[in-house]
Amino acid sequence: MEVGTGYIGLTDPDWYSFLAAKPHIDEVNFWQPHGGRAFRAIKKDEPFFFKLRAPYKAIVGFGFFQRFENLPAWLAWDCFGESNGAEDMDTMLRNIVRLRGEEATYSKRIGDFEIGCIMITAPVFFPQNEWITPPNDWAKSGIQQGKTYPLTSGEGKRVFEECLERARKGNKYWNVQPIPSKVAEPQERYGSPVIIHPRLGQGIFSLEVRDAYNGACAVTHEHSAPVLEAAHIKPYSQGGEHLVNNGLLLRRDLHSLYDRGYVTVTPDYIFQVGNSLRDEFKNGRSYYQLSGERIALPSHELLKPDKNLLDWHSHNIFKG
Repeated sequence: MEVGTGYIGLTDPDWYSFLAAKPHIDEVNFWQPHGGRAFRAIKKDEPFFFKLRAPYKAIVGFGFFQRFENLPAWLAWDCFGESNGAEDMDTMLRNIVRLRGEEATYSKRIGDFEIGCIMITAPVFFPQNEWITPPNDWAKSGIQQGKTYPLTSGEGKRVFEECLERARKGNKYWNVQPIPSKVAEPQERYGSPVIIHPRLGQGIFSLEVRDAYNGACAVTHEHSAPVLEAAHIKPYSQGGEHLVNNGLLLRRDLHSLYDRGYVTVTPDYIFQVGNSLRDEFKNGRSYYQLSGERIALPSHELLKPDKNLLDWHSHNIFKG
């Protein structure tokens, strides 16, 4: 899509420092300590700029907004991990509870409460010598969360152009999909008019697969969210993409068996358990009774598992 509006969000310095030190992050969760109000300031794929809170006065990076959702804090960690801006779940939860000004009860310590999740793809973080001056009309006080700016003129355009210029420099990673009509030169991809197609990361992929399967395991129809995982049909490490049609929502044990080749889903959407499970472990009765069942499918045709990818798994991963 062609971008016309951007959002400058106030950013915690510790969140920035942690993520800026991580190479090749393809997404981040810009979480809000309190769930509730939805984020509707910009559209999908429009730029989200990271401006540090006081006493710093600088824009230190940017990415592209993909979706907003109120999520249990534990699920935000399961989906995004360190891309939440913390080294482990305990650290993330302590930070959130502190900002909420609440007591660290047991339910808080296990993440059994909702936070707002602004999900950003293709993030780029700048070192201090490349920080960008905020808009000259940014209020000295009174802005609690952030502000929108048009990107076609004025200070919004200046900030966006400086961010794009820095993103092109050096070996910075920018998880943006090539545009078929504009693939000849990087300058065309980043130039004006700016048309952005950021790729999804693992966390957003996981949530979109959950949505596509209505929060239920494709095989067992189990709805208990903590035991469900988004499985790649073709692993990302082998060239598979974070696309819903390369995904299946599976109960955690079935996901493990699927990744290891003990089970598969055929191109006609039949769940199949191989003889290798019985041969290697002398068991598997609870799984063999599921063999031969047709899996549940997303209602939208474009979200259904790609039959070519299912065939690839059956021939390259499945042990039979």
